[in-house]
Amino acid sequence: MTQESSLESAARRRLRALRQARGWSLDELARHANIGASTLSRLETGHRRMAIDHLVTLARVLDTTVDELLIADDDEDVVIRPRRDAAGSSTYWLLTRPDDPSGRVVAKMRIPEHAQLPEARVHPGRDWFYVLEGTVRLRLGSREVLVTSGQAASFDTMTPHTMAGHGGPAEILSILDHHGERAHLHS
Repeated sequence: MTQESSLESAARRRLRALRQARGWSLDELARHANIGASTLSRLETGHRRMAIDHLVTLARVLDTTVDELLIADDDEDVVIRPRRDAAGSSTYWLLTRPDDPSGRVVAKMRIPEHAQLPEARVHPGRDWFYVLEGTVRLRLGSREVLVTSGQAASFDTMTPHTMAGHGGPAEILSILDHHGERAHLHS
């Protein structure tokens, strides 16, 4: 197998995994990317070669980079590498694979301290996290709760919520549903 075909094959697998992780059908991705669903199907299955304009558009729509789509597979199936959230402030490690049948996303997150809490968000579902290290300052509506190392929190995400490290960065283990993943990791 040539290096080029190995990279293209890895990009096809990542493209499908990222689409499925968001719960999108080919038609939904097609709408977001302005690329025909049949073209996307042929790209994913290898019946059409990927062009750079496809990679750029799909990386943008799927909240990733072209580099991440093209990275060699070497140890990707074993090693979990840290990523930055869309705002670039938190670091996270996705501990579940994009095609996990539970529909849940388990992530370890390192949340920085902020003088002012980030903007509160709402989304359907529930969030759950366990504090591995540090203290998390959690705002739920007008209520503020400090969750310390060894404690866990669970809450309805239709309540406006936001969090940050308190007294320094905090590390948490979080279980999110699809809505929570999109709101907290890809917003």
